[in-house]
Amino acid sequence: MLLLVIGIVASCNKSDVKIIPGKYDPNSTGVNPGHTGTNGTGGSTGTTDSTTTTTLFSSPADVAVDALGNLYVADYWNNRIQKITSAGVVSTLAGTGNIGSINGIGKLASFNGPSGVAVDGGGNVYVADSGNNLIRKITADGTVSTLAGTVVAVDTSNTITNAPLFSGPSGVAVDASGNVYVADAGNNRICVVSPSGVTRTLAGKGSAGSNNGASASATFDNPTGVAVDISGNVYVADLLNNMIRKISPTGVVSTLAGNGSIGSKDGIDTAARFYFPNSLTADASGNVYVTDDINNLIRKIAPDGTVTTLAGSGVAGAQNGIGTAASFSDPAGITVDASGNLYVADANNNLIRKMTPDGTVSTLAGSVSSTSTGRMLPKLYYHTGRALNNKPGLMNRQR
Repeated sequence: MLLLVIGIVASCNKSDVKIIPGKYDPNSTGVNPGHTGTNGTGGSTGTTDSTTTTTLFSSPADVAVDALGNLYVADYWNNRIQKITSAGVVSTLAGTGNIGSINGIGKLASFNGPSGVAVDGGGNVYVADSGNNLIRKITADGTVSTLAGTVVAVDTSNTITNAPLFSGPSGVAVDASGNVYVADAGNNRICVVSPSGVTRTLAGKGSAGSNNGASASATFDNPTGVAVDISGNVYVADLLNNMIRKISPTGVVSTLAGNGSIGSKDGIDTAARFYFPNSLTADASGNVYVTDDINNLIRKIAPDGTVTTLAGSGVAGAQNGIGTAASFSDPAGITVDASGNLYVADANNNLIRKMTPDGTVSTLAGSVSSTSTGRMLPKLYYHTGRALNNKPGLMNRQR
C-alpha cells in the first residue's frame, strides 16, 4: 500500500483525523508515494495530449482559470501542473511526474505535492509547491523557476518583520500587480510575495488562534486557502478554525463567516457553520465561494455576509445534477471565471467539476476509476500542517 496509517487510537473519529486531500504535512518523514501514472494507482496525461474523458488525475488539489478559459490543475500525487484548454484538450504544462524541485522547461521541471495554483493576466502560473516549501512560477512558454522559499528551511520565529520561510504552503492567489498571496499553513500566516520575489508576512503572528485585529496581532489556525478580490481584500480559508477570514487593504483581519463551531448551517456571517473550509475564490461582484470539505458542499458568501449552500448533497459521491442533487467527495480547490462558472478540484473523486451559474454541476475532466490504492481506506487523505499534527488520534500519511 502506498499510504501508511500510523498512530491510530481507538477513539479516533472524523473530527480528530480529517484533513484536506492534496495538502502537505511539513513535519512528516519518509518517502513521498507520489504517482507517476505508470503503476495503475492514479494517473496523468503522460507525454501526449488527451481528452477530458481519458485524463486521469490523482488527488487534484486546486484549479485556476485564465482570461481565455484555460484551466490549470495542481495534480497533487502526480506532481504535475495540468492544463485543460477551453476546447477540452488536457496536457501536462509542467512536471516530470517524479518528486523533485528542479527548475526547467515544461516536463523537465519537477514538483513535490503541488497543492495550490493561480494564474495572472499575462498567463504566468504560480504554484504552492507544498512538499518543497516553495512558491514556483511557470511562464507562458512553460519555463519553471522558483519565485520564493527554500526547500529545507522552515521559519520558526514569531517576528512578523522577518521575511518568512514557508512551511507547507497550501494555497496561492495573485493580484493585478503580480503580487502572490500565500496561505502558509504550517506557519499559521498569510504571506505576500512581490513580482521580484521579496517575501513578507501580511498577517498572522505565527501562533495558532483566531484573534482578529491588526495584522501583526491576528492569528490563524492552519490556513489552507487564499483569494484576493479586485478591491485588494484578501480572503482566507482558516481550516482548523472553521472560519472564513478577511484581511482589508489596510491589514485589518476580521471574521467574514463562521464562528469556530463545526456544522453546515447557512446564515449571516458568524451564524453560519463550516467543517474544515479548504479553499475559496472571489468574483468581480464581491461574492466568495468556498469548498466546505468534510461537508462535501460548495458554499457562497454574498457581500452582505449571507452564507448559502450552492451545491452538494452533503453525502460523498460523484453525482452530477443541479444544486444539492449533485455530490462531491472532499472538494479541494475552487475558481471562478468571468462568466460566473465555478470549477472545483474534486480531490477524492479525481475529477474536475464545473458548475454553471444556474447551479448545474457536471464533470469536466477526469475519471473516478483513477482512484489510488492508497485510498482503499476511507478518508485516508489528511492535511496535517504543524498545528493539526498534535491532535489526538491523528492519522498521518507517511511521506
